Amino acid sequence: MMVQVVVYPPAQDGGRRVRVGDRFVGMAYTLLDVAEFLEQAGLDIEDPEDVVAADWVEWRGGGPEVWLPRRP
Repeated sequence: MMVQVVVYPPAQDGGRRVRVGDRFVGMAYTLLDVAEFLEQAGLDIEDPEDVVAADWVEWRGGGPEVWLPRRP
């Protein structure tokens, strides 16, 4: 079973918190950042697009194409 990854909604600066399992691993500003955090956590990521297709990544507040906060 693959570890659960959660990418949270964008903050005001466009960064998205990334959690791997029960640990926050950093603030991502691009898909490449998310892929790097996952590699550092020991997951085998061949290409950043692998993160987009992974069913074990939960994108909250928008998918991998959303990097700006929603306007009220």
